[in-house]
Amino acid sequence: MKILILDKKKVIKIIIFILVSCIFLGILGITKAYSKETLEYKEEYIYSGDTLWSIAEKEAKENKYYEKEDIRNIVFDIKKVNHLENSNLEVGQKILIPTIY
Repeated sequence: MKILILDKKKVIKIIIFILVSCIFLGILGITKAYSKETLEYKEEYIYSGDTLWSIAEKEAKENKYYEKEDIRNIVFDIKKVNHLENSNLEVGQKILIPTIY
């Protein structure tokens, strides 16, 4: 069975577009795969008076992972990482905080 190509220029343009797209996506993947920073999780224990908001404010200042991040987004992320349904914390509770070393 033979395939008849009527417009060779169009086919060549499509092939070049596909190759360039693959190369571009490959480069994006490589830069993320070889990042020198490693995401880890540190353990924090809740003390009397701690709130997710106060913890998020502290992390915004001290944690490179949350650099230039809005406090509300940090609170949301900490809740998500720790599978918290609400913002209630208990004294002695252990939570995980994403961080970059």
